[in-house]
Amino acid sequence: MGQDVHCPSGGLHQDHEKDSPMTSDAPRMQFLTVAEVAEVMRVSKMTVYRLVHSGELPAVRVGKSYRVPQEALQAYLASSYIDGDRLSS
Repeated sequence: MGQDVHCPSGGLHQDHEKDSPMTSDAPRMQFLTVAEVAEVMRVSKMTVYRLVHSGELPAVRVGKSYRVPQEALQAYLASSYIDGDRLSS
């Protein structure tokens, strides 16, 4: 169970942070903006939007913008390597 922690407002509250599933030792998922993905791939933001809209690059909609899971970008790039004149996928 949580422990009592002093609040900035002067009261006490239970510290449930350690009990929360969001603060486990598991690695946190990292998300990239479309601009960050474009920078990593050395392409335009429009190219990234096309990949997202076509379903080739998974993304999460946050409000009016998109976020791409870093693992999804790594998987996309790994599957896009070419071997000579043939695609490796």
